[in-house]
Amino acid sequence: MTTPLVEMDGDEMTRILWSMIKEELLEPYIDLKTEYYDLGLEHRNETDDQVTLDSAEAARKYGVAVKCATITPNAARMTEYNLKEMWKSPNGTIRAALDGTVFRAPIIVKGIEPCVRNWEKPITLARHAYGDVYKNTEIKVPGAGKAELVFTAEDGTQMRETIHHFTGAGILQGIHNTEESITSFAKACFNFALDTKQDLWFATKDTISKKYDHTFKDIFQEIYDAEYKERFEAAGIEYFYTLIDDAVARVMKAKGGFIWACKNYDGDVMSDMVSSAFGSLAMMTSVLVSPNGAYEYEAAHGTVQRHYYKYLKGEETSTNSVATIFAWTGALRKRGELDGNQELMNFADRLEKATTQTIEEGKMTRDLALITSLQDVTVLNSADFIKAIRKTFEALS
Repeated sequence: MTTPLVEMDGDEMTRILWSMIKEELLEPYIDLKTEYYDLGLEHRNETDDQVTLDSAEAARKYGVAVKCATITPNAARMTEYNLKEMWKSPNGTIRAALDGTVFRAPIIVKGIEPCVRNWEKPITLARHAYGDVYKNTEIKVPGAGKAELVFTAEDGTQMRETIHHFTGAGILQGIHNTEESITSFAKACFNFALDTKQDLWFATKDTISKKYDHTFKDIFQEIYDAEYKERFEAAGIEYFYTLIDDAVARVMKAKGGFIWACKNYDGDVMSDMVSSAFGSLAMMTSVLVSPNGAYEYEAAHGTVQRHYYKYLKGEETSTNSVATIFAWTGALRKRGELDGNQELMNFADRLEKATTQTIEEGKMTRDLALITSLQDVTVLNSADFIKAIRKTFEALS
C-alpha cells in the first residue's frame, strides 16, 4: 500500500471481530497502512465526540475509509458508560459531514436463499445520508401551549406556521434538509444506476408531506429530465417514482436487480429488511459515497451486544463477520483502484471469494446454519470461522 486507509474502530463484539480480521486475514498478507481513529463509545465520550468529526475529515482527505460498527447511545447506555451526554449516531455524524449517499446490497451466497422466494437478484438500497431524524432537534413539551415552526430570514422577515395547540404534555421534533444535499443524493443515485446498469426506484410520501417529501420528488424528476433521461434510455434502464408504501408492495413481488433509493430513515429501515430477507443482517455491504469522491465502507449491522456480553463472560460466540470482512475488502479494492495498485485489488477479490466459498463448503456461523439449504454444515465459533476463511484463502492463493 502507498496511501493509507482511514480506519475507524468501533464497539463491542464487532470491535473484537475487527481485531481478529486484521490479525488473521489482512496483516499476514498485505503491508496494511491505516490512519487510525478510535470511535469506541468510551473514546468518543472522552473527546466530546471530536474524534468522529476528525475521522470524517480524514476520510475526505484520504478518499477511502473503513468503519467498524459503533454504539448509538440511548438512556441505558448513558448509565452503562457514564456518558457526558447522549452522543449522536457516529454514522449520522459522518454522513452529514461527507454529505454522501449510502449504497447497501446483500452478499449473495449459494445455500442461503432469500425468504422472498421470487427475489433472484440483489436489491441495492440507496440511502440519503443527510438530515431528517438523524440531525433533528427535539423538545419534551411540559404542558399546555402552542408550538410553532418559525423561519427567520437573514433580512429579518419571518415565516410562521402553527404545529399544534397542546392541551397537556407532549413531544416535538424538528427536522430539516437542504436542496444542495438532495441534489447530491439524486445525482449519486442516477450515476450509480448508470454505472451498474440497473433500474432506479425512488419513493417518498409526498401525498402526506406536500412540501418536505414533495421537494425530494421534484428535485429527482427535474435532474432526471434535464441530465439523465436520454442516458438512461440509451442504457436501457428505467427511473420511476412511486409512494413509499407502493414501493414496499412492489419490492415484495419483484425479482430484484434494481436500486431502491430512499430518504434517510426509510433507507435505514428498509436496508435491514432487505438484508434480513436475503439471509442475515451480517450479509450486507455498505458504502457511503460523498459528492467529492470519498468512500467510507462499513458493515450495515450493529455491534452485536448480546454476543459481546457472552464474550466478556468467557462464553463461546458464533458471530457472523462477513459484512465486516467485506467492508475491509471494499475499502482495500477502492484504495487499490485509486492508487493503480492491481495487487491490492486482486487481494480484495480473493478474500471475498474465500469468504463466500467457505460458507458454500458448509462452514459457517450459527445464524447462517439456521437458514441454509445446505446439508450437514459445520457451525463454527467467531474465531474459527475467520480461521477457516484464512485456510480457504491460502488454498486459493
